[in-house]
Amino acid sequence: MTQSKLPMQIEVRGARVHNLKNIDVNIPLHQFVAISGLSGSGKSSLAMGILYEEGSRRYLEALSTYTRRRIKLGAQAEVTSVKHIPSALALKQRPTVPSERATVGTISEIFNVIRLIFSRLGSPVCPNGHRLPPSLKLAQAMSKTGEQMGRLTCPTCGISFNTFSAEDFAFNAGGACTNCQGTGLVRSLDESKLILDENLSLAEGAVASWHLPGRNFMPSVAEQAGVRIHVPYRLLSDKEKDFVLNGPQQKFKMDFRSGTGRVFHDFNALYENAHQAVLASAKSSKSERAQQKIGTFFHYATCPICQGTRLKPELLQQLAGQLNIAQVNDLSLRELADWKQTVLETLAPNMTQLARSLFHEFDENLRPLLELGLDYLTLSRNGNSLSTGELQRIQLARTLRTQTTGVLYILDEPSIGLHPDNISGLLNVFKALVAQGNSLVVVDHDVDIIKAADWIIEIGPGSGEAGGKILTAGTPATVAQDPQSKIGPYLNGQATLLARPLAERVAVETIDFEVADYYNLKSVHAKLPINQLSAITGFSGAGKTSLILNSLVPAIEARGKGQQLPTQVKQLQTSLVDVVSVDAAPIGKTARSTVATYTSMMDNLRRLFASQSLAKEKHYTSSYFSYNNKQGACPNCGGTGVVTLDIQFLPDMQQVCPVCHGDRYNQAVQTVKWHDQSIVDLLKLDVRSALPIFKRVPKIEQDLKLLQEVGLDYLHLGESTPSLSGGEAQRLKLVKHLNHDQATTLFVFDEPTIGLHPLDVKVLLGVMQQLLDQGATIITITHDLNLIINADYVLDMGPGGGKNGGQIVAAGRPIDLIKHPRSLTSQYLAGYWHQFN
Repeated sequence: MTQSKLPMQIEVRGARVHNLKNIDVNIPLHQFVAISGLSGSGKSSLAMGILYEEGSRRYLEALSTYTRRRIKLGAQAEVTSVKHIPSALALKQRPTVPSERATVGTISEIFNVIRLIFSRLGSPVCPNGHRLPPSLKLAQAMSKTGEQMGRLTCPTCGISFNTFSAEDFAFNAGGACTNCQGTGLVRSLDESKLILDENLSLAEGAVASWHLPGRNFMPSVAEQAGVRIHVPYRLLSDKEKDFVLNGPQQKFKMDFRSGTGRVFHDFNALYENAHQAVLASAKSSKSERAQQKIGTFFHYATCPICQGTRLKPELLQQLAGQLNIAQVNDLSLRELADWKQTVLETLAPNMTQLARSLFHEFDENLRPLLELGLDYLTLSRNGNSLSTGELQRIQLARTLRTQTTGVLYILDEPSIGLHPDNISGLLNVFKALVAQGNSLVVVDHDVDIIKAADWIIEIGPGSGEAGGKILTAGTPATVAQDPQSKIGPYLNGQATLLARPLAERVAVETIDFEVADYYNLKSVHAKLPINQLSAITGFSGAGKTSLILNSLVPAIEARGKGQQLPTQVKQLQTSLVDVVSVDAAPIGKTARSTVATYTSMMDNLRRLFASQSLAKEKHYTSSYFSYNNKQGACPNCGGTGVVTLDIQFLPDMQQVCPVCHGDRYNQAVQTVKWHDQSIVDLLKLDVRSALPIFKRVPKIEQDLKLLQEVGLDYLHLGESTPSLSGGEAQRLKLVKHLNHDQATTLFVFDEPTIGLHPLDVKVLLGVMQQLLDQGATIITITHDLNLIINADYVLDMGPGGGKNGGQIVAAGRPIDLIKHPRSLTSQYLAGYWHQFN
């Protein structure tokens, strides 16, 4: 096939995934394509549900049957045809959170190269303490096998010894500290967490650890042992308190009433004191949720043997570039270039070729991370402490390093967590992927990213049933001038940015707090206005999370419970006592969670149907109208609406249940009608269609109106909540807090505009204004310039990330910062504002 006849576009015909309306669309190959549209319009359905699923599935189908059975193979997408699609790789919006053993060094694989550098270019120490300079002999010794591998002779004392291999420097293998097993931390029970409240009696739940599963009868056992359980814990005698905390594990004969009301006479109840209840639960509990609850009773301290390095102490004797491997691990990515230069300066001329080879690999790993604005991260940073955006960018850097060609890369919201100043680095990575001969599809809402695309596909015009169509397609210049386009006004500078009335002045009443040295925070004293919207801004790693989520939030929660402030919070003055954290994480883990079950609608619907005359005649209680109970569920699918088929050598296939046809309920339950409609009929309605039907049912109508107010009136009552976009999930969580007085409540939003089109941001701001009208105080951690411009107050952290952050570099009303920019963030804010004015 000649070059001119090679396919130049992916041809999608009859796409029907989720809300896509049987669309036909062409996606250019070997270009950077941006997909835009409102939240819930169908962008991810096209990108992930069709392009990724079909691209990855077709590649995997080419593998052997044996291999395919061991790889999760996606189901065939609901689409008539997809032609000319390359093998596809996707970087999803929510990467898997790494384990406690993962670090930036291991995830990025830079640490693997550093281990090689130390084993080949390092300066070892013999058993008698003599240091050997780096030499080619060391590298040659490492190339041998068996007992001779790494065998050296000390030129000073003549002793023969084995130096450390690259594997020896791995803290997840042979190099792990024997005390902490390579985690760098040791866990010990926090005595202060055992007693919940000294003013409560044991019967009222004073002992926090007796709230753990299977320990709720411990107060009764303690009473059997002679401890008073109906007086406040603080009034117990020292002997009684000692029994509660440290009493011996023994059995007591007693009458025991189970949770179902059944009484067991002469029951042999085993007593577990407050300490044992935690330790025994930690050993026996299997579920992740239980372990998280148990984990709150422990505190973690730096391992006293390895001092948090995770490595055996003897490994730190070997140096490279005058540093040991733990010291290199604590360097920021920005500082690694200087270390590299120091290593090269210590080497003999005959080691240059080897060093060049190792450091070429080192540079290839490091370069894309720096381009993506991650220069502030240290190699030793725990992987599970990274933000979603940081994880995604590390994955992207690894992808670029592979230097593949002919691959379709699909990225979902790659701008998550990125400061506007880092967007140019991200775009350089995009250009590099395309230049290597790949195709790139990006789902994003950042205007600068969409502007930089070669081609834009816009899906809409609305969300849910109102979306799923191709609204516009073309170059950025074409889309910017298309009157049908929703993103066009933001591309051509015609959009209106302000979406809420801004406060004329900063509020007098404030949250006044001070955080001492904590991670990279440097004695920060901050004041944030009460009953206004504050935006916390700054580079990734500037200290935003440390200041708000790790310091202010737990401080207010502790004050509300009458507990001590976190150690890093030196003072807190505020009238707020409650905190509500709102994120974009999915609601529920299975399709059994729906919009109706998340709100109170499902309970009210069940009671409504149970009150019908036919239901009473058949003795159908409200439990019959739940698809999660066997009385109401379809007997074939158990109430899920789908069945999974094991078809041997092909991947498991899910299909709509052939008995209930996806309705979840059995036929008997559906014979009960209200206004000539079954509960199945009502769950199929969207919110806007349901509103007039429930006009005379106040409890259900109230929930429907709240969903309409937050812009979710296109959702179906029976819609699965795990499938909702991040923006939809976030707004659904807020429904429970509307129409209540919130004068003492702080709402904290962490990157609330993830997955949100600029028009969706306006809807979110409308919801925030409702909360403010109810007296709430709102703090949002964000990089979104649309949201920052609509804040009453901005607190900008920086000036950079990591060691270069941790300070307040600008604070004030956005309009003042636009007039007189005092930081990099306010400079971008000013530029964005002037672009539209």
